[in-house]
Amino acid sequence: MNTNTVLDCRGLACPQPVIRAKELLDSLAQGAVEVLVDNEAAQSNLERFGKSQGCAVEIRASGDTRHITISKGSHGDAAKPVAKAPAPQDYRCDLPGTGLVYVIPADTMGRGNDPLGAVLMRAYVKTIKNLSPLPAKIFFYNTGVKITATESDLIAPLRELAAMGVEIYSCGTCLDFFNLKDTLLVGQVTNMFEIMEAMAQAAKVVSPY
Repeated sequence: MNTNTVLDCRGLACPQPVIRAKELLDSLAQGAVEVLVDNEAAQSNLERFGKSQGCAVEIRASGDTRHITISKGSHGDAAKPVAKAPAPQDYRCDLPGTGLVYVIPADTMGRGNDPLGAVLMRAYVKTIKNLSPLPAKIFFYNTGVKITATESDLIAPLRELAAMGVEIYSCGTCLDFFNLKDTLLVGQVTNMFEIMEAMAQAAKVVSPY
């Protein structure tokens, strides 16, 4: 088989371009697959999928066609998939909305009973991926950073959201306060200016608190 194969997925609905690209990549020990798509959602999903598999991804546009080249392996080495990457069928067509920002200021939801609040927060975080549109960004601050920097069953759904294009941020001052900066498990560190700027520019800010 050619090491540079063209896969025409124009006109296909999500997640078909990702599924077909995966099938072709699985048949290659090493090489590149150039996938042709005609919409931004498919392009974004293919880019995230390729990177989740440890592949190099290059994108170029030609008219209405987007060319996504996913290169598997180099110097005889197979690509190394990222742990717990979403399955191809989990890639959605609805891209994160640029105007929607979530802020999570605590590791519990609501006031009154913390054990109950912790249960509610777990359900809240796990439900985000099922909403449409997805948020463009999620900010964690105060005790909320414990969610992103402590091993729990919430890390997997947050990583899935990140793979779907949602940007996840945790307050650096808060991580330092709780001695968690070295244990951040998902997303990246941010600061108060970035938090305030994102909230000020957002069309809508959603919070469980």
